[in-house]
Amino acid sequence: MKAPKPRHWFLLAVLTVALFPAIWFIMAYAGLPRLWSRHEHKLMADRHQLVSYTSQDIPGDPINLRIRGSKSEIICAFSQGGWTSADDVTVGSGLKIAESVVFHRPYPQAPVSPLYVADREEDLAFEREEGKSADKRHHVRLWRIGDEDWLAAASFDRGVGLSLFTLQITHRIGPDVDRERDMIGTLLLNNGGKFLGTVGSGVRGGVWHRNGGGNRYRTDGVVKVFAAGQTCKL
Repeated sequence: MKAPKPRHWFLLAVLTVALFPAIWFIMAYAGLPRLWSRHEHKLMADRHQLVSYTSQDIPGDPINLRIRGSKSEIICAFSQGGWTSADDVTVGSGLKIAESVVFHRPYPQAPVSPLYVADREEDLAFEREEGKSADKRHHVRLWRIGDEDWLAAASFDRGVGLSLFTLQITHRIGPDVDRERDMIGTLLLNNGGKFLGTVGSGVRGGVWHRNGGGNRYRTDGVVKVFAAGQTCKL
């Protein structure tokens, strides 16, 4: 069997480089997510932890806050604290956040990727940029679970990368989710809110966990409960 000629090697290299983006896209947004959905969905019924999850049923960011209050009181607290409501995920907002990250331009309303609790996407999401773009930001997702009763997951986006599990483009969270939780607790107290106590999340404290993007984080496993505070006066 004859060895390929140098020209053939060159054409093979060019073809590989040209096809790589298409192969990556198919794997990241079709093949791997389906595999994870089949694998993780079998485990969902056995989970007793307060953890959000991705559309592929991969465990996401941990639930670390519970907030009692109306929607208007919560919006007031975050707006008074300098946070911004996140835009919905659309093609337009996706292009804007890509432009923000690549060209280091501010986008304080940048969307957050959807996460789920009890098969429901977050009802509210707020963020506060740290730097010149949406690359780094504090953010929190909230799910309404009752009348004036919300669960929330607060974390810090430290940069953009590829998901360890699906290879999709996503933000990477920082490891100290408890600090983000406590920052929002202070924000609520500053808006006239009250600290109501703590409950366990079922997430084991003091050890490393991974979120839906494969990023490692540690937590004490505590959900802090707050009353939201007052409604903004118009």
